[in-house]
Amino acid sequence: MWTLDELLDRVSAALTAEYSGAPNGRVRDVPDRRAVRWYATTGLVDRPSAMRGRTALYEKRHLLQLVAVKRLQSEGRALAEIQEQLAGATDQTLAAIARVPDGLLESGDPPPQEAVRPRFWAEPAAAPAAAPPPAKAVPLNGVALGGGAVLLVPGALTAADTADIAAAARPLLDLLAARGLLTNERELP
Repeated sequence: MWTLDELLDRVSAALTAEYSGAPNGRVRDVPDRRAVRWYATTGLVDRPSAMRGRTALYEKRHLLQLVAVKRLQSEGRALAEIQEQLAGATDQTLAAIARVPDGLLESGDPPPQEAVRPRFWAEPAAAPAAAPPPAKAVPLNGVALGGGAVLLVPGALTAADTADIAAAARPLLDLLAARGLLTNERELP
């Protein structure tokens, strides 16, 4: 298989022998990339055989078709007439018209293997994983720190725990008061 540029190089090499060019000068002697794409769109040449990413790949039949089109154009035939003549043509018919040297028909490289994409939709969906058991509920107790601030603590508290927490929270309460974030320091909405 060949890229479009490689195919066009082979077309050019094939037309160097026994090719007089287009008689009216309105047609290119060798098709360009745009012409090949247009020929494929109109059905004059087969669409690319494969794709490698965004690169179209062509093979022997495309070479035969393009050279046959150019040889028939050099005889003064219109594209519509050529399309009619080549529609459904076998490789043998194309080879007889194109007269491409055998060395140009060989690619020398094995055809690329296409990557097989997994068919995710064809496989049954896996069973959902079991949900983890719910976390054990822990009762919360609130410790009023003053100014509307409340600290939530899991578990039961003793009076000594509440006093120690209130003493440890004094720097935090001073900061909250300095920023006006306590209820007795600002008005409630």
